Amino acid sequence: MEAETKIISADASGAVTIGFISLGCAKNLVDSQVMAGVLIAEKLQLAPSPEEADIILVNTCAFIEDARTEAAETILRVCAHKIGGNCRAVVVTGCMVQRYRERLKQVFPDVDAFLGVDELDQIAEVVRRVTSGQRSVMEVGDGAPKRLFSPRLPALRFTGGPFAYLKVAEGCDHGCAFCAIPGIRGKFRSRGLDELVVEAQALLDSGAKEINLISQDTTSYGMDRRDGARLADLLKALDGLKGDFWLRMLYGYPGRVTDEWLDMMACSRRVCAYLDLPIQHSHPDILRAMHRADTVQAVATMPDRLRKALPGVALRTTCLVGFPGEKEDHFRHLLEYVEAAKFDHLGVFVYSPEEGTAAFEQEDETPPLEVAEERRDRLMQLQQRLVAERQRELTGQTATALLLHLEESEEQGVGDMTWMARLTRQAPDVDGVTHVNGVPEDAKAGDFMCVRITGGIEYDLTSEVIDG
Repeated sequence: MEAETKIISADASGAVTIGFISLGCAKNLVDSQVMAGVLIAEKLQLAPSPEEADIILVNTCAFIEDARTEAAETILRVCAHKIGGNCRAVVVTGCMVQRYRERLKQVFPDVDAFLGVDELDQIAEVVRRVTSGQRSVMEVGDGAPKRLFSPRLPALRFTGGPFAYLKVAEGCDHGCAFCAIPGIRGKFRSRGLDELVVEAQALLDSGAKEINLISQDTTSYGMDRRDGARLADLLKALDGLKGDFWLRMLYGYPGRVTDEWLDMMACSRRVCAYLDLPIQHSHPDILRAMHRADTVQAVATMPDRLRKALPGVALRTTCLVGFPGEKEDHFRHLLEYVEAAKFDHLGVFVYSPEEGTAAFEQEDETPPLEVAEERRDRLMQLQQRLVAERQRELTGQTATALLLHLEESEEQGVGDMTWMARLTRQAPDVDGVTHVNGVPEDAKAGDFMCVRITGGIEYDLTSEVIDG
């Protein structure tokens, strides 16, 4: 992943300005939006880019080693920018701060302030403190995070396109043996249904044409609440909002897929026939070792069950290879499962030992890194073949495309522009896009177009607008 700079507005008043670099997943991006909303509500100004800001905020991810490396490299680069006299202070927030707290002061002595995930609403106060000259500010609560945040400015979007993320819950209760998220983010806790509907309406009013429901486990929405609201209820309430838009559910747990919300999705006008359900593995022995025994049966039956309930559904999943105890036979089981399942989208991670997790001490059972990376490559090679097959099946079919932005075409002449778009089968940031030709000159981002699929380029699709 790359460091993403999300731009909202420029400051022309000469006041101190704050620039954001948001790393990691969409859930982190929502936290950045929450902090930006606090700053704006507190009459502070956002910079047009981090390079032009007086104070640079880096919102970090610490899920796996690669994410920590990216965060550390970004922090060091931003601190060098400050030392060069180009900004006044650096503030670091997010998962890395929550996970490592005081250790970061020694590792990054040039950082002026650290802010935990339970203290997002203190960002304006922290900015004022570092602006006044305070250093080594540390605002991270003891123990596991417990809070939920509703944005001060619910219509604020950092996505840079006609889509938005709606974080429906925080934390996680699953305790997977490889995952440090419960220790970083705390127990699973759902936001209220009514406030989510209000926020969704504000996002639609701001011009969003697609709302993506996210959390560590969106399928568990409401299970911690006493009011009885569950995911099916939330989907139904959001589906009832006025307007022409898509709803999409991301980050689910295979063992929590209920017939109730599958039925609701099948009857919905706006919920995309798209499901993101990370299986992590297919072999029962590895799933049990991962502390995901409750998904063994669900994983085995999932593709057929979902396609029967939702004909034409696009399925995304994530796999983890190189977990302690994984042998070649276990991995071949996963290869055979993926080939039979024919997922539309698939991501693969190599196991990363994480402090505080149940699997951390199993170093002697962990396959060598080169073996795990080779398994990742084999799985992705299989997925590339499956994607090519699916693209051939889709060629000639019609679909609705959501226009995103214009981009210079590599297939046509220099200066020629092609619209980038997504179909319901393509989620933002994680899946490919659809290149659309023949778009009317008066089209704009956020328009829906009826297209015919003409082929594929790697993980992307090509298409043309259907006349009329």
